[in-house]
Amino acid sequence: MNKFDVTKNEREVIESAVKHWQEQQLINEDKAKELIHNLDDKGFEWGVLARYAFWIALASMIFAVISLFSDDYLEQLVQQFYDTPNVVFCLFFAGLAILFYALGFRFKQKNPDKTFSNETLMLAGSFSTAACIGFLGQILDRNETHYSLLFLLSIVIYAVLSIKLNSKLIWVFTLVALGIWFATETAYHSNWGFRFWGMNYPLRFTIFGFLLTAFAFFLQPKIKVLQAFQSTSYVIGLLYSMIALWCLSIFGNYSDFEKWTQIRQYEIFYWGLLGIAISLGLAIYGLKTKDHASRDIGFIFFIINLYTRFVEYLWDNINRTIFFLILALSFWFVGRWAEKIWKKK
Repeated sequence: MNKFDVTKNEREVIESAVKHWQEQQLINEDKAKELIHNLDDKGFEWGVLARYAFWIALASMIFAVISLFSDDYLEQLVQQFYDTPNVVFCLFFAGLAILFYALGFRFKQKNPDKTFSNETLMLAGSFSTAACIGFLGQILDRNETHYSLLFLLSIVIYAVLSIKLNSKLIWVFTLVALGIWFATETAYHSNWGFRFWGMNYPLRFTIFGFLLTAFAFFLQPKIKVLQAFQSTSYVIGLLYSMIALWCLSIFGNYSDFEKWTQIRQYEIFYWGLLGIAISLGLAIYGLKTKDHASRDIGFIFFIINLYTRFVEYLWDNINRTIFFLILALSFWFVGRWAEKIWKKK
């Protein structure tokens, strides 16, 4: 009989469950020993190694591109291509993107279990698409300032590719491009200022994130081709909202840096209070509905908002030793609280 491979943590959980069932007389002692005996410790976590290896490979590729422009010899080499028409670069990256997508789709069909290598090819294709669109902008938009139309084009391309290739990673690029388009489009209509309809960027993106979250929660499940990406849209929408709301709690609805430096933080306390209330509500909702995404994001931003307020109001008002002592004690209590919940579970 094949044994069930488990990690050390998984073994502890299963053994605790079996012991609980035995105490409740749901299973007898012989059955409990049989179940425990059926467990086998996993060997080396090759999946984790594969994930980190691909991440390092992508990071190395990005650093390689950065080094290309920082190295004197390579910089001189690049200068030789300065007069090359932008259309050549545009076509080159378009071909490169098609190649990466084709390889990714082919490998995904042949080896659907090799998630990391397949998604790496999709990511490379996404970067190539972005470069292609950037050079297309140099060709078509030389004398215009309405660059947001190019980001709109990238949204369409990424959305179609994510649906056709069934790639959640490309869908993430779609939502990131959507956020960039929203930022540039509102900036364009406000004459490239920081305020649009009386709202600065943090306030705009707070609303944008809530709208994206609402779309993911209520409408996306009803659209068949987008149902597979519902959880991704939900998480990205929450992150847009909570990050923007956190920034809003620090800077308020100010777009002028000098004006912001002249105010005291208690004058924009209501934004911080709103951030704490929403993040706490999100955490409670996640706990009640077993929605892990909203629970984790709500809890993390609840802690971030609390400690941000702590730094804002106490950093300049109390002794540094007392400040860090209070900080240490508060984290100790958070750790104790989390430990009790963990042991209870």
